[in-house]
Amino acid sequence: MTTGAPLPHDSALAHCTGAARFADDIPDPPGLLHAALVLSPVARAAGFALDDTGARAVEGFVALLDAAAIPARNDISPTGKGGEPLLADGPLRHHGQPLAMVLATTRDAALRAAAAVKVAPRDPAAPCLDIEDALAREDFLMPPQVIARGDAAAAIAAAPLTARGEFRAGGQEHFYLEGQVAIAVPEEDGSLAITSSTQHPTEVQHIAARILGCDFNRITVTCRRMGGGFGGKESNASWVAAAAALGARATGRPVKLRLARKADMAATGKRHPFLFRWQAGFDASGRILALEALLAADGGHSLDLTPGVVFRALTHALNCYDVPDVRLTALALRTDTVSHTAFRGFGGPQGVLLMEDVIRAVARATGLSPEAVRERNFAGAPNDARTPYGQALEGDLIRRVWAECMADSAWESRRAEIAAFNARHPFLRRGLGSFALAFGISFGVRHLNQAGALVHVYADGSIRLNHGGTEMGQGLNIKVAQVVAESFGVPLERIRVTATSTAEVPNTAPTAASTGSDLNGWAARNAALAIRGRMAEAASALWDVPPEAIAFEQGRVRVARPGDNRAMAFGALAHHCWLERISLSATGFYRTPDIHWDAKTMRGEPFFYFSYGAATAEVLVDRLTGEHRVLRADLVQDCGRSLNPAVDRGQIEGAFVQGLGWLTCEELVWDAEGRLRTLGPSTYKIPGSRDAPPDLRIRLLADAPARADTIFRSKAVGEPPLMLATAVWNALRDATGVERLDLPATPERVLMALMQEGAASPRP
Repeated sequence: MTTGAPLPHDSALAHCTGAARFADDIPDPPGLLHAALVLSPVARAAGFALDDTGARAVEGFVALLDAAAIPARNDISPTGKGGEPLLADGPLRHHGQPLAMVLATTRDAALRAAAAVKVAPRDPAAPCLDIEDALAREDFLMPPQVIARGDAAAAIAAAPLTARGEFRAGGQEHFYLEGQVAIAVPEEDGSLAITSSTQHPTEVQHIAARILGCDFNRITVTCRRMGGGFGGKESNASWVAAAAALGARATGRPVKLRLARKADMAATGKRHPFLFRWQAGFDASGRILALEALLAADGGHSLDLTPGVVFRALTHALNCYDVPDVRLTALALRTDTVSHTAFRGFGGPQGVLLMEDVIRAVARATGLSPEAVRERNFAGAPNDARTPYGQALEGDLIRRVWAECMADSAWESRRAEIAAFNARHPFLRRGLGSFALAFGISFGVRHLNQAGALVHVYADGSIRLNHGGTEMGQGLNIKVAQVVAESFGVPLERIRVTATSTAEVPNTAPTAASTGSDLNGWAARNAALAIRGRMAEAASALWDVPPEAIAFEQGRVRVARPGDNRAMAFGALAHHCWLERISLSATGFYRTPDIHWDAKTMRGEPFFYFSYGAATAEVLVDRLTGEHRVLRADLVQDCGRSLNPAVDRGQIEGAFVQGLGWLTCEELVWDAEGRLRTLGPSTYKIPGSRDAPPDLRIRLLADAPARADTIFRSKAVGEPPLMLATAVWNALRDATGVERLDLPATPERVLMALMQEGAASPRP
């Protein structure tokens, strides 16, 4: 087995046959109680009172727990700095905020009892729901973040040409197939065993311990797999599990909390909506000389993970382009909605939208194509190859993915075909859009860039692997198993990956930021190499050769010298080591090197490396209705030396379609009272099979250069391809000719943009 082989997902058959066991599939432990949340019926109020008389009348009702039942700190904030109660203990901050939890003997009884609880808000008030209103009030969740280089204002004033713009991008619901769920089981010494559908078992451990007031070692968190996460099970899963833990501690019985889809969507955070305002100076050649921009994020009612989202949006606002003089300001604003949180890309998708709007405006003003403006401003020769915060970009690689994608898509010939089509059709318009990307890989918070692993080699040569990452369908386990198999030179079938557990690998980082394979792959390899070194010494003693002469390959261990045929099966050497009392177990640890950031100067190298990609998309728009379809998309993605091309291709496909949904059809709607009205698939439209382009062409960049110190020279692939769907936004604007098209570009919004700019065709 070698890395790069197109091996299947480790749970593919189990997923397809239904044999894969998720948290809700675990048989109920004896005495299990089911939990249901009582949610706020209003978005804003000074306080509230609860009447549980009706709940107590429901057969099977056991208890109602409110904030007073929390034995320690009523704080579920990821930072631990407060502002986010598990159960409201004061003002109401958003519609759907958890107020209390009902425990009952069946889930139906719990849901009926929770619905029977009467909530009486005190002094309800009109909520603030609009990001512009929050901006006018200067209601900030955190201080502004600013990245600047040169004197942008002076350079804009001196530029031959100027332009300005404003647009919005909406949020996005994670819509994982498996909803939020956790089971907390009390153990005999007062400890708790929690099974959680979470991307961050360590945070579940920390939040549950904070709520209960106990040491971390009293809480064991396990996650075998999730049915999707996309960032929605990073901080949100922690409070769901903490609520189950609270119920278990209060009753001494196992407690399961599984949120129904509507409750899940009402109570959990989304992708941050953004408002963008910018002005730029440029010349007639399309060279952008200066840029001032405001990126305003709607953080919802509390901080959650907003600082990291805003940071990544800010550091990706120039994407793969160079602007000599720049000033970028990012704000996080408070509104009376659910606290927005991590979502695939973590602010990067919003950030890269900025330059797309700037490029199109510059193209409009100069008469150039957006593609010509792109090429004029790519980072690298003859332009600067460093970001405004000081990190180097690989200009040659940017230009390579761009050139190959343009060639793959036959851009010039299709541009002529589309022009001919549009000339023949008065109401249908086809359009082409392009996009290029440089996406930084690493957590913006330095201490999260670490991972651990535990590897056991048994006396028969079989291997047990546990690592700190979590499997959510993305293929992390198969990739890490491949790394271990390669390290020992054994078939992949000899590796068994076990459920992620804080009892086996402590103090883990979340599986997020596209770092799962990078971090956990290296940690597992370090553990495997430690064991392999001991085994090599044992073999060298047997054969009286230096340890460096021992080779591990194809399930055997041999002397790697010409004419020396001495060898044995890997399992035979493992058995020999056991007889010789040689440890065949090791922990592995890895921390990302060479990253640093100065928050005061907003300078440094926060990313280990950049992942590059490019895309083109073709759309068809009905100018009478605004309806549109993506006809074709061509994607080129830099994966370095891919650990598993088949899995990576699946990631690219899924990410692109998820990005397509965010940009074109997934719309979150709150009414004037602050109630989320898009609660479920009947009102919230995620892309389906017929929304994906029928002609989707994906290519992993061949012979892609990569750092020698990434795991087997691979590169991350989880998040970057989502941003390649930005080409669809550009194609829609090409087809419609409108100057401003806010996101999501639903048919209604496309039609309104056409009508507002007088570009809609009259009905025949």
